[in-house]
Amino acid sequence: MDFIIREARQSDMPAVHRLIKELAVFEKEANAVDVTVDDLVAHGYGPNPLFHCFVGESDDEVVGMALVYNRYSTWKGPVVHLEDLIVTERMRGSGLGSALLSEVVRYAHDLGVKRICWEVLDWNEPAIKFYESKGAKVMRDWDVVQLDEAGIQAFLNQVEC
Repeated sequence: MDFIIREARQSDMPAVHRLIKELAVFEKEANAVDVTVDDLVAHGYGPNPLFHCFVGESDDEVVGMALVYNRYSTWKGPVVHLEDLIVTERMRGSGLGSALLSEVVRYAHDLGVKRICWEVLDWNEPAIKFYESKGAKVMRDWDVVQLDEAGIQAFLNQVEC
């Protein structure tokens, strides 16, 4: 299958949102997506964009995406975080994922970052094998830690007492 990789445009955000929802279903979190198309437009295309996005397009349809943002490591310095790399099911195995990851790596290299980081679910063995085949190191001894909105509020309530 033929495809192209390009920078995402505002007009791609409905398709990007569709891919995000597709990933949420795949990850067994179908109801976890709170972000809207309007959020993606506002956060990615305002005066201070919070992310950078690449899309894969085939037959004038967005069939994959990679969304990244800048971070800072106290050990390494500037870092790019790959939030999601998503390839729609029918395009898996086409080379689109590799092409999107290559675009992210080129982008990060051009920025001069010291590392690209991302998470992968421990049960997603195809993704783990894919990333390892590209030279990525899957650090299985680290756990992801998060505070969601309710957790943030509970924390603040506890601290303010």
